[in-house]
Amino acid sequence: MRVTTRLKNSSEQFGWISIGFHWLVALGALGLFPLGVYMVDLGYYDPGYQWYPDIHRSLGILLAGLLFLRLIWKLINPSPRLLVHSTWEKAAAKGGHLLLYLFLFTVLISGYLLSTADGRGIQVFNWFTLPALPGLAGRNEELAGWVHWYAALTLIIFAGLHALAALKHHFVDRNPTLKRMLGIKTEK
Repeated sequence: MRVTTRLKNSSEQFGWISIGFHWLVALGALGLFPLGVYMVDLGYYDPGYQWYPDIHRSLGILLAGLLFLRLIWKLINPSPRLLVHSTWEKAAAKGGHLLLYLFLFTVLISGYLLSTADGRGIQVFNWFTLPALPGLAGRNEELAGWVHWYAALTLIIFAGLHALAALKHHFVDRNPTLKRMLGIKTEK
């Protein structure tokens, strides 16, 4: 097993920057979901009542920045060619990735709108404050919360399907799709 040493993508292999972005975004989204589910039912006198939402919002803002950087990187450094051959698998791969991005953005934007609905900005780990946009603040917490929850739930379901597809490529199709995203060099 040889590990890739490239930072940038090639036509056959993902580079370490793309791999890092992929796994950091995945871990961020997968980590924020259970924290969000847990904190929804916290009582007012629970010690984490203020603390957990602050962490959730701060990590969400950092994830949004990371996702933005990932998309810039993706534009200037295209992904390797797809390893699937059938038309439906290519369409499913492209559509699945598009849906993952769509739901990631929906979760992040609705989370921002939910958190700033009262007109206050989001304090990010006491490093800086992301201001509320005055035109968007308007006490729409209920709608933003509803969108945030269902988009997050859908995102987690699609992420699970994405993982299952990677495992299918690895164990059933025996193609190196998963190895490429783990940084393991593949044979041409």
